[in-house]
Amino acid sequence: MRRVGILGGMGPDATVLLMQKVIAARPASDDADHIPLIVHQNPQVPSRIKALIEGTGENPGPVLAAMACDLERAGAEALAMPCNTAHAFAPDISAATGLPFLDMIEATAADLFATGARRIGMLASPAVRLAGVFASSFSDKGLEAVWTEDEDALLSVIRAVKAGRKGAAETDGLDRLARGLVDRQGCDHLAVACTELSILRPDLGVDLPLTDTLDCLVARIVAFSIN
Repeated sequence: MRRVGILGGMGPDATVLLMQKVIAARPASDDADHIPLIVHQNPQVPSRIKALIEGTGENPGPVLAAMACDLERAGAEALAMPCNTAHAFAPDISAATGLPFLDMIEATAADLFATGARRIGMLASPAVRLAGVFASSFSDKGLEAVWTEDEDALLSVIRAVKAGRKGAAETDGLDRLARGLVDRQGCDHLAVACTELSILRPDLGVDLPLTDTLDCLVARIVAFSIN
Protein backbone atom coordinates (compact mmCIF):
# COMPACT_ATOMS: atom_id res chain seq x y z
CA MET A 1 0.00 0.00 0.00
CA ARG A 2 1.14 3.52 -0.79
CA ARG A 3 1.81 6.08 1.96
CA VAL A 4 -0.32 9.24 2.13
CA GLY A 5 1.01 12.35 3.82
CA ILE A 6 -1.51 14.40 5.80
CA LEU A 7 -1.16 18.16 6.21
CA GLY A 8 -2.85 18.36 9.60
CA GLY A 9 -3.43 20.52 12.62
CA MET A 10 -6.21 22.67 11.12
CA GLY A 11 -7.59 21.80 13.62
CA PRO A 12 -5.99 18.95 15.52
CA ASP A 13 -9.26 17.19 16.38
CA ALA A 14 -10.32 17.21 12.74
CA THR A 15 -7.02 15.58 11.76
CA VAL A 16 -7.52 12.85 14.37
CA LEU A 17 -11.07 12.33 13.07
CA LEU A 18 -9.69 11.87 9.55
CA MET A 19 -7.30 9.21 10.84
CA GLN A 20 -10.13 7.43 12.67
CA LYS A 21 -12.26 7.47 9.54
CA VAL A 22 -9.42 6.07 7.42
CA ILE A 23 -8.98 3.23 9.93
CA ALA A 24 -12.74 2.52 9.92
CA ALA A 25 -12.90 2.58 6.10
CA ARG A 26 -10.39 -0.24 5.66
CA PRO A 27 -11.38 -3.81 6.63
CA ALA A 28 -8.41 -5.26 8.48
CA SER A 29 -7.51 -8.43 10.33
CA ASP A 30 -4.09 -7.15 11.45
CA ASP A 31 -2.12 -3.92 11.76
CA ALA A 32 -0.48 -4.38 8.38
CA ASP A 33 -3.86 -4.27 6.62
CA HIS A 34 -4.39 -0.59 7.48
CA ILE A 35 -3.61 2.45 5.32
CA PRO A 36 -0.15 3.91 6.02
CA LEU A 37 -0.34 7.61 6.87
CA ILE A 38 2.40 10.12 7.59
CA VAL A 39 0.78 12.90 9.59
CA HIS A 40 2.22 16.40 9.95
CA GLN A 41 0.13 17.70 12.85
CA ASN A 42 0.98 21.41 12.79
CA PRO A 43 -1.41 23.59 14.82
CA GLN A 44 0.90 26.56 14.12
CA VAL A 45 -0.24 27.00 10.51
CA PRO A 46 -1.22 30.69 10.30
CA SER A 47 -4.92 31.33 10.74
CA ARG A 48 -6.86 30.89 7.52
CA ILE A 49 -9.65 33.04 8.95
CA LYS A 50 -7.31 35.93 9.75
CA ALA A 51 -5.76 35.71 6.30
CA LEU A 52 -8.96 35.30 4.27
CA ILE A 53 -11.68 37.04 6.31
CA GLU A 54 -9.95 39.66 8.42
CA GLY A 55 -7.12 40.39 6.02
CA THR A 56 -4.69 40.85 8.90
CA GLY A 57 -3.04 37.44 9.15
CA GLU A 58 0.07 35.86 7.72
CA ASN A 59 -0.28 33.95 4.45
CA PRO A 60 -0.52 30.23 5.31
CA GLY A 61 0.70 29.21 1.85
CA PRO A 62 4.45 29.09 2.55
CA VAL A 63 3.96 27.10 5.76
CA LEU A 64 1.73 24.59 3.96
CA ALA A 65 4.27 24.31 1.15
CA ALA A 66 7.03 23.60 3.70
CA MET A 67 4.86 20.93 5.32
CA ALA A 68 4.34 19.30 1.93
CA CYS A 69 8.10 19.15 1.44
CA ASP A 70 8.54 17.65 4.92
CA LEU A 71 6.04 14.93 4.08
CA GLU A 72 7.70 14.19 0.76
CA ARG A 73 11.06 13.78 2.50
CA ALA A 74 9.41 11.51 5.05
CA GLY A 75 8.30 9.14 2.29
CA ALA A 76 4.77 10.25 1.41
CA GLU A 77 3.61 9.24 -2.06
CA ALA A 78 0.59 11.58 -2.15
CA LEU A 79 -0.70 14.46 -0.06
CA ALA A 80 -4.08 15.18 1.53
CA MET A 81 -5.35 17.97 3.77
CA PRO A 82 -8.42 17.73 6.04
CA CYS A 83 -9.22 21.45 6.01
CA ASN A 84 -11.64 22.91 3.46
CA THR A 85 -10.60 26.53 3.97
CA ALA A 86 -6.90 25.75 3.55
CA HIS A 87 -7.67 24.43 0.05
CA ALA A 88 -7.58 28.10 -0.96
CA PHE A 89 -3.81 27.55 -0.75
CA ALA A 90 -3.77 24.24 -2.63
CA PRO A 91 -1.70 25.76 -5.49
CA ASP A 92 1.12 26.47 -3.00
CA ILE A 93 1.05 22.83 -1.90
CA SER A 94 0.96 21.41 -5.41
CA ALA A 95 3.82 23.65 -6.54
CA ALA A 96 6.04 22.60 -3.63
CA THR A 97 6.45 18.93 -4.57
CA GLY A 98 5.90 16.52 -7.42
CA LEU A 99 3.45 14.47 -5.35
CA PRO A 100 -0.21 14.10 -6.32
CA PHE A 101 -2.55 16.18 -4.16
CA LEU A 102 -5.78 14.40 -3.24
CA ASP A 103 -8.07 17.41 -3.52
CA MET A 104 -10.98 17.27 -1.06
CA ILE A 105 -12.90 19.97 -2.94
CA GLU A 106 -12.76 18.20 -6.31
CA ALA A 107 -13.67 14.92 -4.63
CA THR A 108 -16.70 16.47 -2.96
CA ALA A 109 -17.96 18.10 -6.16
CA ALA A 110 -17.69 14.78 -7.99
CA ASP A 111 -19.54 12.91 -5.25
CA LEU A 112 -22.29 15.54 -5.04
CA PHE A 113 -22.77 15.46 -8.81
CA ALA A 114 -23.07 11.69 -8.71
CA THR A 115 -25.99 11.96 -6.22
CA GLY A 116 -27.99 14.17 -8.54
CA ALA A 117 -27.86 17.06 -6.08
CA ARG A 118 -27.97 20.55 -7.54
CA ARG A 119 -28.71 23.15 -4.83
CA ILE A 120 -26.17 22.56 -2.05
CA GLY A 121 -26.54 24.08 1.42
CA MET A 122 -23.00 24.86 2.54
CA LEU A 123 -22.14 24.33 6.19
CA ALA A 124 -18.75 25.97 5.88
CA SER A 125 -16.57 28.78 7.18
CA PRO A 126 -17.32 32.17 5.59
CA ALA A 127 -13.70 32.09 4.45
CA VAL A 128 -14.60 29.22 2.10
CA ARG A 129 -17.14 31.45 0.37
CA LEU A 130 -14.92 34.53 0.32
CA ALA A 131 -12.00 32.60 -1.16
CA GLY A 132 -14.20 30.86 -3.73
CA VAL A 133 -12.83 27.50 -2.65
CA PHE A 134 -15.69 25.51 -4.23
CA ALA A 135 -16.54 27.95 -7.06
CA SER A 136 -14.66 26.33 -9.93
CA SER A 137 -15.36 22.71 -8.97
CA PHE A 138 -19.08 23.39 -8.49
CA SER A 139 -19.36 25.40 -11.69
CA ASP A 140 -17.80 22.56 -13.68
CA LYS A 141 -20.45 20.16 -12.34
CA GLY A 142 -23.46 22.51 -12.56
CA LEU A 143 -23.79 22.67 -8.76
CA GLU A 144 -25.10 25.75 -6.94
CA ALA A 145 -23.61 26.61 -3.54
CA VAL A 146 -26.10 28.19 -1.12
CA TRP A 147 -24.66 29.93 1.93
CA THR A 148 -26.37 30.35 5.28
CA GLU A 149 -28.05 33.66 6.04
CA ASP A 150 -26.21 33.84 9.38
CA GLU A 151 -22.53 33.25 8.70
CA ASP A 152 -21.55 34.87 12.01
CA ALA A 153 -23.48 32.19 13.89
CA LEU A 154 -21.85 29.45 11.83
CA LEU A 155 -18.39 30.89 12.43
CA SER A 156 -19.15 30.99 16.16
CA VAL A 157 -19.91 27.25 16.10
CA ILE A 158 -16.64 26.55 14.27
CA ARG A 159 -14.66 28.62 16.78
CA ALA A 160 -16.39 26.85 19.68
CA VAL A 161 -15.32 23.45 18.34
CA LYS A 162 -11.76 24.70 17.89
CA ALA A 163 -11.87 25.76 21.55
CA GLY A 164 -12.95 22.26 22.60
CA ARG A 165 -16.68 22.91 23.02
CA LYS A 166 -18.54 20.12 21.24
CA GLY A 167 -21.74 19.74 23.22
CA ALA A 168 -25.46 20.20 22.75
CA ALA A 169 -25.26 23.97 22.36
CA GLU A 170 -22.92 23.70 19.40
CA THR A 171 -24.84 20.82 17.79
CA ASP A 172 -28.16 22.63 18.25
CA GLY A 173 -26.71 25.78 16.72
CA LEU A 174 -25.47 23.89 13.67
CA ASP A 175 -28.79 22.06 13.39
CA ARG A 176 -30.70 25.37 13.29
CA LEU A 177 -28.45 26.70 10.54
CA ALA A 178 -28.84 23.48 8.54
CA ARG A 179 -32.63 23.62 8.86
CA GLY A 180 -32.59 27.21 7.64
CA LEU A 181 -30.77 26.16 4.49
CA VAL A 182 -33.42 23.53 3.87
CA ASP A 183 -36.63 25.20 5.02
CA ARG A 184 -36.03 28.83 4.01
CA GLN A 185 -33.43 28.61 1.27
CA GLY A 186 -34.69 25.58 -0.62
CA CYS A 187 -31.59 23.37 -0.67
CA ASP A 188 -31.93 19.78 -1.87
CA HIS A 189 -28.67 18.59 -0.29
CA LEU A 190 -26.33 19.67 2.51
CA ALA A 191 -22.55 19.70 2.46
CA VAL A 192 -20.59 19.66 5.70
CA ALA A 193 -17.65 21.63 4.33
CA CYS A 194 -15.68 22.40 7.46
CA THR A 195 -13.87 19.59 9.23
CA GLU A 196 -14.64 21.12 12.63
CA LEU A 197 -18.30 20.70 11.76
CA SER A 198 -17.61 17.09 10.74
CA ILE A 199 -16.98 16.48 14.45
CA LEU A 200 -20.57 17.56 15.24
CA ARG A 201 -22.19 15.90 12.22
CA PRO A 202 -23.17 12.57 13.84
CA ASP A 203 -25.59 14.43 16.12
CA LEU A 204 -27.31 16.52 13.42
CA GLY A 205 -31.04 15.89 13.18
CA VAL A 206 -31.71 17.25 9.69
CA ASP A 207 -33.62 14.79 7.51
CA LEU A 208 -32.00 15.61 4.17
CA PRO A 209 -29.28 14.04 2.04
CA LEU A 210 -25.91 15.15 3.40
CA THR A 211 -22.36 14.83 2.13
CA ASP A 212 -19.36 15.35 4.38
CA THR A 213 -16.23 16.56 2.60
CA LEU A 214 -14.11 14.64 5.10
CA ASP A 215 -15.74 11.37 4.03
CA CYS A 216 -15.06 12.24 0.39
CA LEU A 217 -11.38 12.74 1.21
CA VAL A 218 -11.19 9.50 3.20
CA ALA A 219 -12.49 7.56 0.20
CA ARG A 220 -9.82 9.09 -2.04
CA ILE A 221 -7.04 8.35 0.46
CA VAL A 222 -8.06 4.71 0.75
CA ALA A 223 -8.45 4.32 -3.02
CA PHE A 224 -5.04 5.86 -3.71
CA SER A 225 -3.28 3.77 -1.12
CA ILE A 226 -4.63 0.38 -2.13
CA ASN A 227 -4.57 0.84 -5.93
